[in-house]
Amino acid sequence: MTNKLSVLDWIAFILTIVGGVNWGLIGVLNFDLVAMIFGAMSIVSRVIYVLVGLSSLYLIVICPKLAKQ
Repeated sequence: MTNKLSVLDWIAFILTIVGGVNWGLIGVLNFDLVAMIFGAMSIVSRVIYVLVGLSSLYLIVICPKLAKQ
């Protein structure tokens, strides 16, 4: 039996990758892409930051599932 990734799993992966790229840009170039697109600490930016954080926590929880594949 194979465990396929759910839609939620993929969304969490994509959001975590977006967050990782954004943090990389902040660290290397001091450039916050999310803030540039949506405004510094705007409601949309804050929602994106929260979703990225929740996605990373979700991926920590499903790590055992991913390790079994």
